[in-house]
Amino acid sequence: MQAEETSIEELQGQIRRLNSKAGQMKMDLHDLAEGLPTDYTQLMDVAAATYEIYRQLDELKQHLKQLENAK
Repeated sequence: MQAEETSIEELQGQIRRLNSKAGQMKMDLHDLAEGLPTDYTQLMDVAAATYEIYRQLDELKQHLKQLENAK
């Protein structure tokens, strides 16, 4: 039980950190989109990085939900 609690707490910490990073990536993508066509060459890289962050975040949230439901 203690190991499971630690895993849940660690996962929650990872989610908080990734949420912060995801929010910053979203703002960067928004700023880049507002400035189009300037820096359009960066658009795909920033969009791909933003997508990856949100994909990881979704994966961690699903894992957390599974751990919480297993209690």
